[in-house]
Amino acid sequence: MSSSFKAFVTSSKFNIVCVFIPIALFFSFSGAPATVVFTLNFIAIMPLAKLLGFATEELALMSGPTVGALLNATFGNVVELILGVIALKDGLIRVVQASVMGSILSNILLVLGFCFLLGGVGRVEQQFSMTAAQTSSSLLALTTLSLLVPAAFSATADTAEEAEIGILNLSHGTALVLLVVYGLSLLFQVRFDLLFKEDDDEEEPTTTMTFSFLSLFAVAGLVSIHADFLVGAIEGVVESWEVNETFVGVILLPIIGNAAEHVSSVTFAMKNKMNLSINIAISSSLQIGLFVTPVLVIAGWIFGQPMSLFFEDFETVVLFSSVLIVNYLIQDGHSNWLEGTLLLASYTIIAMAFWFHPTTAFSG
Repeated sequence: MSSSFKAFVTSSKFNIVCVFIPIALFFSFSGAPATVVFTLNFIAIMPLAKLLGFATEELALMSGPTVGALLNATFGNVVELILGVIALKDGLIRVVQASVMGSILSNILLVLGFCFLLGGVGRVEQQFSMTAAQTSSSLLALTTLSLLVPAAFSATADTAEEAEIGILNLSHGTALVLLVVYGLSLLFQVRFDLLFKEDDDEEEPTTTMTFSFLSLFAVAGLVSIHADFLVGAIEGVVESWEVNETFVGVILLPIIGNAAEHVSSVTFAMKNKMNLSINIAISSSLQIGLFVTPVLVIAGWIFGQPMSLFFEDFETVVLFSSVLIVNYLIQDGHSNWLEGTLLLASYTIIAMAFWFHPTTAFSG
């Protein structure tokens, strides 16, 4: 047990940020201002997300490729799931939708952009698996379709009431379809070995299965506490910082769950391990689009919250355009620093658009 604990604590230099966990809890329970509570819990969740990823990877190494893929699908985006479920229970549907959108955009534009840019510096080009990239492109296109159809449905419905009821029913059905597709995509990847891989020796687990399970649930519990305080402080942050809740969801919240993944992905790219790098960025986006989003729609169904796949027209157009440019860039199996610059430029334009875009007043 001691060796497992040591491996857990020393799994990443990023773990030093865990010092903010007790600080965030102290200020949160003591009734500090919303901006302080939001900032401290924002920082505290990031190392916890990294530890969740480590525990999940350890369990995956012990369980074999099939079970490991299922574990990664279930727990790989547990931070986003926890944040989403808590926000849903508080009725913050727009924040949930924005965070889902932001997670996809940050992975395919920001992370992938930095991977191409920093990995391509000093190199003419880098290569990765074209077959797996094309599979990912198709799944990203399906994710976009699942949001385009409700938007088109809303635009062509005769009345607002008909549109609202129809979109909610359509979203529930589509969510079930997407979950089936995601399960089949996992089976396809495992069976035909299309996961992005490098020709490295297989890693060995450094913790016991019992310790990994216990640490997974303990860290998930801590994430839930911090997420509850974080979501509760959003309204105060919106008022104090004079930003809209959509910007908070699209730009700020995705940083929490993806910060550790972002660093890992870019590090692999700089080492010219592009298959691993692309896998982290693209697979995370697919998990959000085909797994997390449908689960949140179903959770809203259970909670009696009208969580649907109808995003605002502006957000749907942004996602469609982003997936289009990403699919165009990755389908040839090659990347360079200029392509990375294009992706980062796209993300910067989108971030500015969400900052300046007029939205309705915060409703919580």
